[in-house]
This record gives sequence, structure tokens and C-alpha cells, in this order.
Amino acid sequence: MDFELTDNQESIRDAVAKICSRFDDAYWLKKDKEGGFPADFHKAMADAGWLGICIPEEYGGAGLGIMDAAIMMRTVSESGAGMSGASAIHMNVFGLNPVVVFGTKDQCRRMLPGIVSGKEKSCFAVTEPNTGLNTTQLKTRAVRHGDKYVVNGQKVWISTAQVAEKILLLARTTPLEEVKNATHGLSLFYTDFDRKKIAVHEIEKMGRKSVDSNELFFEDFEIPAEDRLGEEGKGFEYILHGMNPERILIAAEAVGLGQVALKRASDYAKGRVVFNRPIGMNQAIQHPLAKSWMELEAAWLMTLSAAWQYDKGLPCGPAANSAKYLAAEAGFHACEQAVMTHGGFGYAKEFHVERYLRESLIPRIAPVSRELILSFIAEKALGLPKSY
Repeated sequence: MDFELTDNQESIRDAVAKICSRFDDAYWLKKDKEGGFPADFHKAMADAGWLGICIPEEYGGAGLGIMDAAIMMRTVSESGAGMSGASAIHMNVFGLNPVVVFGTKDQCRRMLPGIVSGKEKSCFAVTEPNTGLNTTQLKTRAVRHGDKYVVNGQKVWISTAQVAEKILLLARTTPLEEVKNATHGLSLFYTDFDRKKIAVHEIEKMGRKSVDSNELFFEDFEIPAEDRLGEEGKGFEYILHGMNPERILIAAEAVGLGQVALKRASDYAKGRVVFNRPIGMNQAIQHPLAKSWMELEAAWLMTLSAAWQYDKGLPCGPAANSAKYLAAEAGFHACEQAVMTHGGFGYAKEFHVERYLRESLIPRIAPVSRELILSFIAEKALGLPKSY
């Protein structure tokens, strides 16, 4: 068992960190205040070839694994970009996996190069206001009329819809009452984002202001049948192939966010003098920071284990969900302690840690709740009866 990064993985980390160094704390602080998609950061990552890290080489990508992508995403978040920087490119890494796995050669040639080059941005539309994580109950309908589908319905919490040219959409093509299994009758599409037929309403939120979240309203939105991925009615099965990688990448981003917060807290504790001594000499400051370091290290090992299992083609659901849970908790605790270590200054935007704390809630909430992960582990790892 070898825990050392390969030379290639170290090169990935160093190259990505070099790009991120061009986008300093002042850049992300301004984005946090003013909003606006970080297009220059997105372009820099695209120009260096990182947006297609997991896309096959024949379509312009690097053809690397989820472990390599996890290292990249941790590096982005740990640079100080946090979830704002990570979310700006997150969709590129895992989102189009269904196209790679289930798309035809022609679809891959049409759909993937634009994302890899950064010329196109995409959003992923699954969640609906009244279904939450109960994906099988989706109400958005796609009805076939000849060589096209007509979509009507609503989606919510759709990131980057303000700037996207493409959309990966899960919609019900067979009514729920007409299928034997609730997971059947859902179809997956990757198509142009037509703003004449899709109304986009941005959601004002606590953090990550530079990467928009939105509610979408579809009214007679037409999708060519050639933009359906795989067989009609099997979309739920297809999106499952993207869920474990997403959890792994979210875990890596949460670890990175926790690490940058921990570093800021440690640096501050070394230099902040109260009662004629640096506060870092006080065990009340040391111990919580030390605990966060251990929690982050443990979460990172779980993340690497899950990524290794995925890249080896092994069943990795429990590991991927555990990594997401542990990393989200560790990242949150580190960010919270960073604010507390700074005292009153931790509440000031210029010290950045309050931004990290706000962003650390994202991995705890999305893409799946802590409670549902615990229920999943109870069922799949411990063999307990299904509770939901």
C-alpha cells in the first residue's frame, strides 16, 4: 500500500496551484462581494487543458481518473478559491460522464469538445422544488412529438444557468403511474439551453455569490430526439454513474476549503499577541486546530480510497458517500474554528475566513444530505432495513 502521490499527480497539483496563484484573495473577495461568474478563472483552467481532465483523449480531454481530478479540485479549493472556484469548473469534471458512458460516438464528438475547450458551459438540471432528493418522483415532463421532445416543468438549485450554453436535463418521458418501477420512465438529455423557452430566476443565497444558483421554468422547450442520451426511460440509471464521482469531488473540495481555513487560523494564532504572548501558545486555541488537522487528514484518506475504488471499477457507493460526509464535517469544523481563532476579526470579510465558513455549508447540504448518507451506510454497509 503506497500513500505517496505519483510524479504525475504531483505535477497536476503543482500546475493547478500555479494557475490558481494568479487569482488571489483579493480576486475572490471581490467576486464574493460583487458576484459575476469568474470567467477569467474558468478560461485560465480551460486554456491549460484542465476542464477535460476526465474526458477521453479522443474528444480533447486528458483521459485521467477521478483520483487525479480529486487532487485537482482540492488544490483549487485550497488555493483560497474555495467553493466559488471549485463550483465554476465542477460540472466539467463529472457532469458529462453520462455522455462519455452512454452517448454514441457521434454524440461524444458533438457534445464534449466544447466543454473541454471552455467554449461552452453547461448546467445540470435534476432537482425539483417538490421532490428534493426523491428523484424518482420528478414531475418535469418530456413528451415526444416525432423527432423532438417538448418539455414543460420546473427545476431548482441549478448552478451556472445564468451563463450556460448547454443543459444536461433529466425529465420524465413516461408518467409515473404507467411504470412498474419508479426509477423507470426518466430520460436524460444533453442539449442547447434555449432562453426563449427556459425562464431563469436567480436565487439570492448565503455564499458562493460568483457561481449562480437558479430556478428554471420550462415552457414548450423543444429538444431534438438526437440529443437524448441512451435509451428512453433509462435516465435514472445513467445519472447514477455521475453520483459517486460527484461525491468524491465534493469531498476533495471540502478538504481543500478546510485546509486553507486551518492554515489561516494557524498563521493568525502565531502572530496574534494577547496578554504578552501569541494566542497560539494557548491549548484552548491549539487543541481545536489540532483536532481539525486530524479530521481533515482522515477525510482526505477516505476520499482517496473512494477515488481509487471508482477508478478501479469497484463498487464505491459506501466509500464515496462516507468521504463526502466526513470531508464536509471536517471542512465545516475547520472553517468554524478558523473564525473563532480570529475572534472579532474572523467576522470581518477582509480576513476571508467568514467567507470560508459560509461556503463550507455547501458540501454539508449538497448534493445529498448528511442524514440520507447515514441511512445509506446503515443499509448498505451494516445490512440494516431500509428506512426511507
